[in-house]
Amino acid sequence: MLEPARRPEVVLITKADCHLCADARDAVGRVTAAFGLGWSEQSIEDDDGLRERYAEEIPVLLVDGVQRDFWRIDEARLTRTLRGLLGQPD
Repeated sequence: MLEPARRPEVVLITKADCHLCADARDAVGRVTAAFGLGWSEQSIEDDDGLRERYAEEIPVLLVDGVQRDFWRIDEARLTRTLRGLLGQPD
């Protein structure tokens, strides 16, 4: 019996009043929806550790805890990353 594919954890780190964050939400939403995946959002305003680490790079995209993008989310790159993690061909 085959093991079900592990679902990648996609997290977008944002802050309030961030015009790039709105664009990033749209991009992440489009790509994850195409794979039937969910995603979550965390604000640097709610977490001192995130604020210290990412304050100058917002928005930041993490996939399975690894920073994959910042400022502008590259939908093609996110698609390739998720395909690879899900074991799907290009």
